[in-house]
Amino acid sequence: MISSHQPPTRNKLLALLPHQDFERIADKFEYVELPRGTTLARIGEPIEHVYFLTSGIGSLVTTMPDGRRAEAGIFGFDGYVPTTAIAEVETSSHDVWMQVAGDAYRMEYRSFRAAMDTKNFSKLVIRCIEAFSVQLSHTAVSNAVHDVNNRLARWLLMCHDRVAGNEIGLTHDFIATMLAIRRPSVTTSLHILEGYGYIKAERGMITIRNRAALEEFAQDAYGKPEAEYRRLMKDLFQ
Repeated sequence: MISSHQPPTRNKLLALLPHQDFERIADKFEYVELPRGTTLARIGEPIEHVYFLTSGIGSLVTTMPDGRRAEAGIFGFDGYVPTTAIAEVETSSHDVWMQVAGDAYRMEYRSFRAAMDTKNFSKLVIRCIEAFSVQLSHTAVSNAVHDVNNRLARWLLMCHDRVAGNEIGLTHDFIATMLAIRRPSVTTSLHILEGYGYIKAERGMITIRNRAALEEFAQDAYGKPEAEYRRLMKDLFQ
């Protein structure tokens, strides 16, 4: 049931849904708090709930057979997870967990599948997954062609897009895991960005100080997926 906590419409998708369509599914949502490290789905395991974040940041993580891990995609109040629920797949294709604490409204998997039978809800989540696929493809290209500094700048900008304010609670170890790079490389890159005045890096916290300059530094590593999200969601139900 909808509670008096963070309003569901803090999630961009739910905010776009026409009021009458949202009302049809409102009683299927349950408010939950999600501390850092909370697991939302595990690869190969049944999907129990679909989450619509209203704050915080989560990651889709790919794990190799040898145990190495890297972030495949990032999400916040701009979408939903697990993304495979859209395809009537009952098991998750990724590990999904929170990298920055937040909260969400979740619905049971079968309720999500029932909601997919309605035109507007289906249209909305399909557009979302298309935008998310653009993000994933650009992440793959960025990992291949951009240096660590540009990749870190891109990732910090993507995190900044999904938090209120300029402070992001992130550790060096976590960034290293998400970008699949060594921790010393993270420290070096953070020092470079801090030296330029783009950010302030403290223990467990990064503050964005000059967003415009950080975007310019990231160059073509950042911007295309974000523009595509805006294009796909613009005038969706008009």
